[in-house]
Amino acid sequence: MRLSEEEKLRKKMPQTPDSPFLPMMSGEENAFLEQSTDVVSVWEGDSVSITCSMYDSENELGMYLRTRVQPENVLYVPKDKKPTANKAFVDRIKYSKEGAKLTVTLLNVRESDSNFYLCTRFIMRNDHHVRLDGKTTIVVVKAPVVPPLKLGINKRGAGIIEQSPLVVDIQQGQSLNITCALNSSYKDEEICLLKTHTQPEGVLCVSSQKALEIFPVFANRLEYSKEEKKLVITLHNLQQSDNDVYVCAAVLNNSFLFSVSQRGTMVMVKGGEETAFTNSSWAYYGLIIMAVLLLSVLMCYALYRVHMKKYFQKRKTNAVYEDMSYSSRRNTFVKPNVYNDCT
Repeated sequence: MRLSEEEKLRKKMPQTPDSPFLPMMSGEENAFLEQSTDVVSVWEGDSVSITCSMYDSENELGMYLRTRVQPENVLYVPKDKKPTANKAFVDRIKYSKEGAKLTVTLLNVRESDSNFYLCTRFIMRNDHHVRLDGKTTIVVVKAPVVPPLKLGINKRGAGIIEQSPLVVDIQQGQSLNITCALNSSYKDEEICLLKTHTQPEGVLCVSSQKALEIFPVFANRLEYSKEEKKLVITLHNLQQSDNDVYVCAAVLNNSFLFSVSQRGTMVMVKGGEETAFTNSSWAYYGLIIMAVLLLSVLMCYALYRVHMKKYFQKRKTNAVYEDMSYSSRRNTFVKPNVYNDCT
């Protein structure tokens, strides 16, 4: 009996990272697990660790780490064989397994390594290879030769997506708008807003099919509107923990290109209590200064009065002393001896 094309596809499983990109499987043969997304932002030359799940069950066949943009297999870790790495990473990759946790580390990363990395397991079910797509990790590699806000990802993708504003200085509890806009004829497949500095994590991802993913950090605090090539995101009730650099990123042309805005939006949130405390502090310091000045004036006035009093007392004492000394001198004048005249 001749097998259908779909059955042939299900029987086929790539064995090395150099083989073609893993095909999608229909129906129950393609499952999705661990639908969480991590964001990692590092400088060029650093290392990136990606964690995947890999179990030791009898049905477990192996695990692939693959990229979504310019799809290729980065690493294949079979259950009972030696792992195989992609030629581009053969000298820059290592892995370790502890229980069901598989950690893959990319060493000496480059700007071109920026991508969506997907963990994919293969298991055997009813004599078919079943693909289980797991956690996605968005990796953003920044070049140290450019300013911190200029996060170039891929020279081919530079300048394709832009955003505004550049800097936002805002009070706690207020809202702000960040605009992501495509500046080319490329067709977007998905646009995301990411935090990439203090605590890298996702904020929002909107696909061209209008599928939406809002990350927990801004759950119930986010609104957005999308018109053609422009996405406007409104972040509400901002807190000081939201201080970070926010960057727009886009997957373009059927996952052929990954572009990140060359200019991020630096958000600085000032605490309301801190501002009130600062204002009250200035008022308090002003009262202290006024009190010190008033006290200084009173002290100067008191010293002046004491000094003048002593001065006039001194003048009066000298006059009495002069009069008394004169009287005493007059009383001591030599008088003629009357007894001599009598004789």
